[in-house]
Amino acid sequence: MRIVITQNVTLDGRVEMLDDWFDPGGQDQELAAEMRRQTAREDVLLLGRQTFEDFRAYWPQHRQDDTTGVAESLDRADKRVVSSTLTDPRWQNTTVISGDPLEAVRELRRAPGRDAVITGSIQLAHTVIEAALVDEFRMFIHPAWQGRGRSFFPDGFDAPRLRRVDARTFSGGVVYAAYEPAGLPHADGTPEALAGLGSEQED
Repeated sequence: MRIVITQNVTLDGRVEMLDDWFDPGGQDQELAAEMRRQTAREDVLLLGRQTFEDFRAYWPQHRQDDTTGVAESLDRADKRVVSSTLTDPRWQNTTVISGDPLEAVRELRRAPGRDAVITGSIQLAHTVIEAALVDEFRMFIHPAWQGRGRSFFPDGFDAPRLRRVDARTFSGGVVYAAYEPAGLPHADGTPEALAGLGSEQED
């Protein structure tokens, strides 16, 4: 599988939502359609405990009035939550990963399939980024400036060179951009030089 990190992010690159700039139920039709397109390629949804609990507290309760299809797709999704304390996830199709999250990600990366997606889950995302295990970065950039909070990439991280693989804009003001590390093969299998791509390392 490919390891994909998808995040909602402000214009100044913040993913930690300290201000009211993101509404999970407020997507315009174009953005909702793009999310459905990406979800159709998703075999596993990998979450940290806090994001998992936030999702569990919001989406099942909004299933009846959800027009985006997110609630239903999350119910069906193969969800993996990284936690050393959670025992009963209390959400269908959920597996708790209590061991080393990097080893779990490496196992997913070796497994057949399409996308294993991490969203939210900032600590987990940063750990996986620092270990150079990410095959694609997807950024939904919102027209907001927060000025504080954690960023898409960990502070001080020497990011690999990236190449853009997709981009589009939506009527609600969100801009989408997707990037791959420049050393990964193109979709047609043509390799590139491994410029800037770090080796795997434990956090």
